[in-house]
Parts: sequence; structure tokens; C-alpha cells
Amino acid sequence: MANSNKRLNKKVAIITGGARGIGAATARLFTENGAYVIVADILDEEGVHMAESIGGCYVHCDVSKEADVEAAVELAMRRKGRLDVMFNNAGMAVNEGSIMEMDIKMVNKLVSVNVNGVLLGIKHAAKAMIKGGGSIICTSSSSGVMGGLGGHAYTLSKGAINGLVKTTACELGSHGIRVNSISPHGVPTEILVNAYRTYLHNDRIDAAEVTKTVAEKGSLLTGRAGTVEDVAQAALFLASEESSRFITGHNLVIDGGYTSATTTMRYIYD
Repeated sequence: MANSNKRLNKKVAIITGGARGIGAATARLFTENGAYVIVADILDEEGVHMAESIGGCYVHCDVSKEADVEAAVELAMRRKGRLDVMFNNAGMAVNEGSIMEMDIKMVNKLVSVNVNGVLLGIKHAAKAMIKGGGSIICTSSSSGVMGGLGGHAYTLSKGAINGLVKTTACELGSHGIRVNSISPHGVPTEILVNAYRTYLHNDRIDAAEVTKTVAEKGSLLTGRAGTVEDVAQAALFLASEESSRFITGHNLVIDGGYTSATTTMRYIYD
């Protein structure tokens, strides 16, 4: 007998970018809480392995292509007859430099995934949820909240997600569809580790070193850095009935308080 106390009992969820990192951690946590999870990614081998390990299924999905996103939603409807949670988590980053040297082709490529991919995820999830409601969650970033934490194009894309969440929450709320975003900071995903390597010109930097740096300088919680599990727990809250009463159009920042105060102010109170 299914455990009715599980927070996503019998829910159906799609997680884009679910093969690794935040997406994989969320896929595992959702499954532990009773959800059937469809892992949507372009990393086929890793995605299949992840889906098999949690008893879900995998679908190849390039979120910049509308046909792929639509097919992922159709798979959920075909297999389970419903879609309760759409986690638009897939994203990318690129090596960036000065705004004066910005390559618009690179910007367009990044926007096609980070912005258009989220827009398409909301669009097709909303069509599936329009009669029964649901929760749509989008991965943004602290870069969309505070300047100087990411490149120009990356920051543009993450800020756009936060705006899109607000406008779609306005339209879809009357249908019982909640739309929220999550903004992680200092979580040692592949994107952040690569960003540190590029910024510091050191290809030997690994996740452990990034975690150590964030714990020392990038958090108000002494000795504490963010983890993919921290973000997964936030996604679980927004996906579950615990947040269903009155939370929509919100950006939940998971940053150890970093974007709330300057480093100078932090040390005034030390």
C-alpha cells in the first residue's frame, strides 16, 4: 500500500535537466516522496540510468526545441494521464567576457535554453494542468537577484526567468496552477565549478574547493555552503501541498543569506 504521508504521493512530475546535479537530487527526493518522475535531459546515458534507478522513465529533451518539450509533457499524459509538477531546471552557462566583446550568437544560444526552455516548459505544462491545477517550478539563480555574480548573458537569462514567473503566475493562478522560481547560490554544480575555473584561470579547481570557498566567503551561515539537496528540498516544498495555499509568483532564494547583506555588514556583527 502506498504511503499517503509522502508529500508527493501519486503525483506525476517532469524534471528537465534531471540527469545530474540539482535535477538528479530532486528526482531522487521526489521519488522518495511518492512521485512518478520523468527525467528529461539531453544526456541520454546518464538520464536513462537515473530514471531506472528511481523507477521512473527518461525522455530525450532539448528544452530549446518546442517539439521536445511538448513530447515530454505528452509522455506524462500518455503514461499517467496527468501532470502535477513541472520542474524547469535545465540550464546552461557559457564563457563570457566584457559586454564590449559580447558575441550575440552566444547570447542567443544561452537564451534559447535558459529563457525559451523555461517559457516552453511553462506553456506546455499549463496546457496539461489547466483543468486540474499543478505546480510549475523554474530554476533561476542568485545572479538574477544580485549583480556581479555571473556573466552578463547568464544574468540576463536568470533575471528573465524571475519576470516570466511573475507574469505567468498572474495568468494561471485562476486555474489552480502555481508558478514559482528557485534561485540557488554557491551550490557546486558543474556550471558553478566551471565558472570558478574560468574566472580563476585554474582548471584544477573541483567541487570540494568551490564548496570550501563558498562556506568561507559566500554565506552568512558560518562554515556552510549550499548543496544540491538543499535546492531539492526547496523544490519539494514548492511542489507539495504544503505550499499550495498561498504561494505563487515567488522567487525562493537559497543562498545562506548571501544576497541579503554585504560582506562588510556581516563582519560588523561578528
